[in-house]
Amino acid sequence: MPHHINEPHHTSKDALDTRTAGIVSRSVAAALDVVVVILTLGAMYLFFFLIGLLFSPGSFSAPNPNIALSAVASFSVSVIYLTTCWAVSGRTVGSVAMGLEVVSRDGRRLGPLRALLRALFYAFFPIGLAWVAVDRRRRSVQDMVLRSRVIYAW
Repeated sequence: MPHHINEPHHTSKDALDTRTAGIVSRSVAAALDVVVVILTLGAMYLFFFLIGLLFSPGSFSAPNPNIALSAVASFSVSVIYLTTCWAVSGRTVGSVAMGLEVVSRDGRRLGPLRALLRALFYAFFPIGLAWVAVDRRRRSVQDMVLRSRVIYAW
């Protein structure tokens, strides 16, 4: 029987597993999200560059952030970006482009705390995504620990 718009989705275990995103679509989404974070960091650098030029044009020199500051900024922007996107809509820019959504095991949106924990876990342990390639249910290490899923949601 064809699925109609007004009919509820079937939520059997098999139906949920067939909608779970695989390693390729999740990796492409993650790569796009890395680009968003890099562009955000670039915009922040440009902002500080322009502020410095505005307030001290005579003695201005371009900001030269050290490696530690750059790492902290990258980590912070990543965590804030992922947490906000997952808590608000379940979707980052990368997941929108790939037709994906992060949900809890029962298909609901992650709450703010779980979204934050997932973002921290991904920022500290990004290689955990690779587990999707070998897990029969296409779960990352983060998905298994935090009871989340990434589904196709066009």
